[in-house]
Amino acid sequence: MIRAVSSPKPEVPDDMTVFDWTPAEPRFLEIAGVRLEAACHGPPPDAAPTLVLLHEGLGCLALWRDFPEKLAGETGFGVFAYSRAGYGRSDTIALPRPLDYMTREACDVLPRVLDAIGFRRGVLIGHSDGASIAAIYVGACADERLAGQVLIAPHFFAEPEGIRAIAAAERAFVEGDLREKLSKYHADVEAAFWGWNRAWLDPAFARWSIADYIDRWTTPTLAVQGDNDPYGTMKQIDEITRHACAPVQSLLLPGCGHAPQFERREATLAAIVEFCRGVVGAR
Repeated sequence: MIRAVSSPKPEVPDDMTVFDWTPAEPRFLEIAGVRLEAACHGPPPDAAPTLVLLHEGLGCLALWRDFPEKLAGETGFGVFAYSRAGYGRSDTIALPRPLDYMTREACDVLPRVLDAIGFRRGVLIGHSDGASIAAIYVGACADERLAGQVLIAPHFFAEPEGIRAIAAAERAFVEGDLREKLSKYHADVEAAFWGWNRAWLDPAFARWSIADYIDRWTTPTLAVQGDNDPYGTMKQIDEITRHACAPVQSLLLPGCGHAPQFERREATLAAIVEFCRGVVGAR
């Protein structure tokens, strides 16, 4: 069922806090009793368009590095980023995660986050799992406030190549130094890693697909993909081409892996800035 969202200034329910849009150190936003760490840059939603960042499966607010600040500086728009539950300094989660955790995040949590920050007009920018969450939201919610979406290394279905890469990540976490590296960014590193890893490696996840949401997109999309991404091949971009009726632009980066925003920083940033400037004025 498509959820219509059109209020220019949504009311915030009692089980949510209103986000204080004051660019400063990260602070907490409460959604249905769950604390989410969040930060903002640039002007508030009532003064300029807003870019909302959705992190990858092992990411968090801190792992965007200076990308949010750069986006705000280059566009003049507001930029909001947060750690989903189980990541960064946000409240932890119970394991295992349900296999439809991205759909639940897109349909149950993200709408509340947008309302809590006073979102009025802007673009969703998702990386990996975050791109999947954005894609689901755009397909499931007829949100008239959205001008477009940017999908960085998105995945719409499970691929054998990606599953192998996730299995390799498990070995690095158990036998290597990945646990130590991630523990610098996640308060509950076990929940952050195993919540992602065990969902993707569940045999039932091989049948996971969100491609049907692409059919329902009504806003423009920019898809960014490296051709050396261990977690997803160009088949993911092909899926967009086959299903999307709304306008789609693609930035395909030779020799780039899973994080174009860092591996091909200037090209990726320039494409996102141009796209966002181009769509926010259109209705």
